[in-house]
Amino acid sequence: MAHRDEHHEATDGLENLLKKANHDLTLIQLKLDKEFQQTYPENANPMKIVSRIKKLQEDLFTLKDQCRELLSAKQDLIDKARTVIVGNRNSIQRMQKSMGLTQVDDSGDSAFENFNQIIDEWTVQVRSRTGDEINASDPEDVNKLLFSAIVESN
Repeated sequence: MAHRDEHHEATDGLENLLKKANHDLTLIQLKLDKEFQQTYPENANPMKIVSRIKKLQEDLFTLKDQCRELLSAKQDLIDKARTVIVGNRNSIQRMQKSMGLTQVDDSGDSAFENFNQIIDEWTVQVRSRTGDEINASDPEDVNKLLFSAIVESN
């Protein structure tokens, strides 16, 4: 039993030493914080600046991940919109042709031109980010480019 008591005494001694060290470090931190508050204006306190920098670094990683998700979702939306709109437009043109109606060509369809302009602007943004040349009319090239931009940024 004496061995067991010595073990507890040693553990208790170590625990007390660690508690005292923690208490001393807390006092030092409080003293430094008080000293910095007196020496520096509120926004120039080095301890607060370091804390803010660490928080910003954490937020930056989160923001970067959210931007990647947003870019992927935007590209997915563009791909789906292109598929649906172009498919619907082609169906309408076939129906107009079968009914003998005059068809509106691409240059006379301002909504379709605006849609294509938006797609082209997105493609230019993705291209400018990576510096690669792509075929703007091929959505697969845009997807490959976007994927490479996301992967290379890691």
